Amino acid sequence: MEKTYYSYPAYFYYDEDGISIEFPDLPGCLPCGASTEEAFKNAREALGLHLFGLEQEHEPIPAPTPVKDLHPEPGAVAAMVEVYMPSVRYAAVNKAVNRTVTLPAWLNAAAVERNVNFSQVLQDALKRQLGVR
Repeated sequence: MEKTYYSYPAYFYYDEDGISIEFPDLPGCLPCGASTEEAFKNAREALGLHLFGLEQEHEPIPAPTPVKDLHPEPGAVAAMVEVYMPSVRYAAVNKAVNRTVTLPAWLNAAAVERNVNFSQVLQDALKRQLGVR
């Protein structure tokens, strides 16, 4: 069963050149930011994408360390970061991707002349071909 929310502790390290972030329970999830606001935004995004990747790979999702058991290094600021997974999953599944297509030059010229939206035409044609809405 997929969870709706996850909340994990993160350590924020403030340096002259920015803020680096570490999730002690999620090795490899290491966002950063130039400001505190950007750092939290990037931490939420990185947390969501990291957890989404674990879900997609059917990997176990580790339990977050309880706040009382956190032991950040000196100088680190501990904070909880929460992510709403339905929006992460939706964005990951519905993100736009680029495709290169090959057309005869005459067909391309005729479509350009008529201001055809190539992306929309391709989407409509693929939906019809696949029988999806």
